[in-house]
Amino acid sequence: MGDLKRAGIDPAPRRSGTTWAQFLRTQASGIIAVDLLHVDTVLLRRLYCMVAMEISTRRVHLLGVTAHPTGNWAVQQARDLLMALDDRVDQVKFLLRDRDPKFTDAFDAVLASEGIRVLLTSVQAPRANAYVERWIDGCRRELPDQMLIVNDRHLRHVLAAYEKHFNTHRPHRALSQAAPLRPLPDPVDPDGKIIRRDLLGEVIHEYTQVV
Repeated sequence: MGDLKRAGIDPAPRRSGTTWAQFLRTQASGIIAVDLLHVDTVLLRRLYCMVAMEISTRRVHLLGVTAHPTGNWAVQQARDLLMALDDRVDQVKFLLRDRDPKFTDAFDAVLASEGIRVLLTSVQAPRANAYVERWIDGCRRELPDQMLIVNDRHLRHVLAAYEKHFNTHRPHRALSQAAPLRPLPDPVDPDGKIIRRDLLGEVIHEYTQVV
């Protein structure tokens, strides 16, 4: 840089246009990101679950669980996601996904039928889908790394409990310590009583102030 400056060559001008991070922030209210979470059971059988996250609220939708994530299975998860969104589906403008071959043209067509445009992440760019990737990493650390999963039925039960905990109780820094489906809680009374509720064999703890 010093040699260029001495030679009278100024730095290259900043590229015009919106960066990816700026796009995600400005369009967050209309973006859902999806990815696959995989978990190995005690019998070394790999199970998959499709995860969808509404970027603006951080609300997570855990869809189907299967050992065989085929293209047809992924299409059904797309339909289930639209049903879960219900009357809010019109608010979704984009769906962000990677280039996994399980996401077929038929998968994209289901979304296009509701006016949702599919955005593909760049090759070998995991940060492009950082919101849902970070959620998957956290889920894996808190659940499969701390407990043994027996089969697909057991995994569905565990993920359902974790989904409810994440959406209705867990505070989020990006939401000013509120949860996706719970408004900002009242200030904690320093003299109040706090009770703890344990979930999934004490793997997860929830704390509530007694009013």
